[in-house]
Amino acid sequence: MISDVTQRLAQIERLLAPATTPTAPAPASTTATGFSQALALASAPAGGATPYAGEIAQAAQSAGVDPSLLTALVKQESGFDPNARSAAGAQGLTQLMPATAASLGVTDPLDPAQSLAGGAAYLRQQLDRFGGDVRSALAAYNAGPGAVEAAGGVPAYPETQQYVAAILGNVADGQVR
Repeated sequence: MISDVTQRLAQIERLLAPATTPTAPAPASTTATGFSQALALASAPAGGATPYAGEIAQAAQSAGVDPSLLTALVKQESGFDPNARSAAGAQGLTQLMPATAASLGVTDPLDPAQSLAGGAAYLRQQLDRFGGDVRSALAAYNAGPGAVEAAGGVPAYPETQQYVAAILGNVADGQVR
């Protein structure tokens, strides 16, 4: 298992290497929403590659999580929209709830760098809490760790089961754009 993860990480690093070059800053005259959209465009490598690839790789490395897993989580949570908001109140690329964001030191969950750093750190916390079990960690990210503990694994919530399957499917297929 460890060698599979190590091999996958090496493969992801090779794929992301061209995408981690510095990007041009957004024009100073953009509004807050316009800035986020400009940042998304500036962060997206040419050729339809993953938006925020460099930022995702950096956040994943800092938190010690697989960049492809974090990328798939961002795709599932927000579709790479830094302004995404859920009906429940989650915000940003990684859809952090306000209390969770605050506990992670995220002061602006709509800021892509903060959201990615916070989401990666929260995913790392869940991986640690569930002994590296990716399925349980993802379920905890979606449904909360208490629900995973009560169920002894992925709870029987259709939304959570679909969430975990979608993320793992995207990672396995390499479909994280």
